[in-house]
Amino acid sequence: MSASETTLTSATYIEHHLQYWQSKGGAFNLDTLGISIAIGVLFLSFFYLVARKAHSGVPSGLQNFVEWAVESVDNTVKDVFHGKSELIGPLSLTIFAWVFLMSFMDLIPVDLLPRAAEAMGAPYFRAVPTADLNQTFALSLSVFFLIFFYGIKIKGLRGFTKEVFTQPFGPWLFPINIIFRIIEDFSKPFSLAFRLYGNLFAGELIFVLIAALLPWWFQWIPGGIWAIFHILIITLQAFIFMILTIIYLSMASETH
Repeated sequence: MSASETTLTSATYIEHHLQYWQSKGGAFNLDTLGISIAIGVLFLSFFYLVARKAHSGVPSGLQNFVEWAVESVDNTVKDVFHGKSELIGPLSLTIFAWVFLMSFMDLIPVDLLPRAAEAMGAPYFRAVPTADLNQTFALSLSVFFLIFFYGIKIKGLRGFTKEVFTQPFGPWLFPINIIFRIIEDFSKPFSLAFRLYGNLFAGELIFVLIAALLPWWFQWIPGGIWAIFHILIITLQAFIFMILTIIYLSMASETH
């Protein structure tokens, strides 16, 4: 095989793995939606079943793990969130677990799910929802709306409006205050979405490049090294998304 044919084959392989399985008209990425919903259902079902079987005696390994996860997130919320809310703890745990598990799909061999999907009639399939900007932006928009919800709930509509018009430069410079507030509020979902997307897209692309450019008998060496490093990345990204969400909601709940 010539060098040009190898390049063409590799390029075609990479391009194929970066295509989404879309609905008619391209309105929805069906692979992103399917994997996200499946992971969410499995995660919630797992925690629900463990909670149903929890007891005060000697806990099982699964109960120990769930209690450790809940306690760790709860302690983080208590350290960061200055208000009082029964929603923040479960929301934070859900964000961390969901983002982590969606990103963990990147560690599945790159050809496994696409070939299984192709056998069932799907021409393309991307298995990492957090490498899809639509998914990460949808998550960040949820946080964006919660920021406004908590701001209005804690301060009232009048107090929230007054804050927008008078902070930080006083009521006489309200046009500048509004501009600064728009920049501040809209930068939050963009930073959340693009940070998570950029890191996971880069990680997915590296796995695809390893599979496309290296022989199968050698792929496990760089692939294994990158997988170990990638576990740290996805854990860190899930934690950052969670902690920034708590911080933003805490800022929105401040009354001063």
